[in-house]
Amino acid sequence: MLNFKRYKRVPVVDLPDRQWPNNEIQKAPVWCSVDLRDGNQALIEPMVVEEKIEFFNYLVKIGFKEIEIGFPSASQIEYDFLRQLVERNLIPDDVTVQVLVQCREHLIKRTFESIQGIKNVIVHIYNSTSTLQRDVVFNMDKEEIKQIAIDGTNWVKEYAEDFDGNLVLEYSPESFTGTELDFALDICDTVVRTWGGSKEKPVIINLPATVEMNTPNVYADQIEWMSRNFENREAIILSVHPHNDRGTAVAAAELALLAGADRVEGTLFGNGERTGNVDILNIAYNMFSQGINPELDLENVNESIEIYERCNKIPVHIRHPYAGKLVFTAFSGSHQDAINKGVKAMADRGQEQWEVPYLPIDPSDLGREYEPIVRINSQSGKGGVAFVMDTYFGFKLPKGMHKEFADVIQVIAERQGEVAPDTIMAEFKAQYIDKKEPLHFRRGKLEDVSDTSDNYDTKLTLVYTNHGEEKTAESTGNGPIDAVKSCLEKAEGVNIKILDYTEHALNSGSNAQAAAYICMLDMDTKKVTYGVGISSNITRASIRAVFSALNRIRE
Repeated sequence: MLNFKRYKRVPVVDLPDRQWPNNEIQKAPVWCSVDLRDGNQALIEPMVVEEKIEFFNYLVKIGFKEIEIGFPSASQIEYDFLRQLVERNLIPDDVTVQVLVQCREHLIKRTFESIQGIKNVIVHIYNSTSTLQRDVVFNMDKEEIKQIAIDGTNWVKEYAEDFDGNLVLEYSPESFTGTELDFALDICDTVVRTWGGSKEKPVIINLPATVEMNTPNVYADQIEWMSRNFENREAIILSVHPHNDRGTAVAAAELALLAGADRVEGTLFGNGERTGNVDILNIAYNMFSQGINPELDLENVNESIEIYERCNKIPVHIRHPYAGKLVFTAFSGSHQDAINKGVKAMADRGQEQWEVPYLPIDPSDLGREYEPIVRINSQSGKGGVAFVMDTYFGFKLPKGMHKEFADVIQVIAERQGEVAPDTIMAEFKAQYIDKKEPLHFRRGKLEDVSDTSDNYDTKLTLVYTNHGEEKTAESTGNGPIDAVKSCLEKAEGVNIKILDYTEHALNSGSNAQAAAYICMLDMDTKKVTYGVGISSNITRASIRAVFSALNRIRE
């Protein structure tokens, strides 16, 4: 048994009058990408300067207005990257870059050297405040830890006097989730007070889940408690920076927004230390799926995937929400059937608002396509196979035929695994369209004989082969299908009954073809099967379908 007794519960927040559960997300927060700092430092092979510039340009392209670009005081490559952005005039006037620095004077001085010439900048200072780190890492009490933050704020304030651009201070009590709330509040209020924060000159107070330590509702309680108890809430832009240690960073960020957060720091696809940062694209697409403008240009998720994978050298998981290769794919037969019916219902109704079972958003809104929606394997059902035949090839199989053909594909799937659409179509041709032995229809001549006394109105002269031997038969019926049935009963001695017939056009234009489907019962063996015929002539397609069904019955 796992030694669970080694671990103790992390305290929850006493907040009986919490308000966030009654709130709804109404608009997008301020997004801040930390891909180039938090994300980059977690890479096995960090990005080089040109890769960082390419990634930065992409973040600007999709609409990020705040981008943390690194730790220029701690790394020459990050310093050089920042200077490249400045010297090559790559920072738009409406984009604010963010630089991270510890509360140490020489590092803050170096940081200010790096940001000269930038129009808009956030200087992000931090120090760890958690109970555990105060004890085992710093061996400091609360007042000593708070003094680090005060000193850092004063140094930024001092060097900011000689900075020509617009500067905003950001402060993070690192390991906020492991810090007593009253102490976190005290140190944050002290920073705001020291800086001289106001409604006109706000401070970004960033409350990171540096380590995710509890359920998302507890993080929301912490955020709401802080938001309600700040000394001067109007002077604060409340930011969150969730990590994903418990796998709930997206939920934690969304609940934090309900609890009063104004801003979210995260990365594309959740890259970051350990299990990663919060995935900004995930949250943005979640908002989009609820009819909320995410304020990011995310219509081409494939482009995001391409630059992320190339620059970070990390693949996007195939089950990643919205971006994974298989997220708009259904293997389950019941899912496939529901998707099929949902897409058809929308088309039949001319409905603009998206509502399809199992697909919370239209893949085309993300630059994805419908082709990969349905995948066929041994777990797939009749609806999935029918959907592939309709979507890929235009064959609208009669409902009664769904199971018959799905059973054929099931055998292949059990043998080889996933079955590609082309394989399904090849099997459809072999089983139905090309089923021309032993009986093969060659040609037929129809005459209208409606004046006969027995009321039969169609005479058919049928030419066909049986095991390669050509034969001719004549008979009459109340239509072409009945006439061909009568011919075969007389010439071949079969005892069959036509149970159902459907037809439809396969395509439009001068070369249009029709597909005909016959459901046939062998009156002697009670075997029932379908036959399929295609031709530019619907009568010929119908006759071919009868032959197809009879050949299948005789197997």
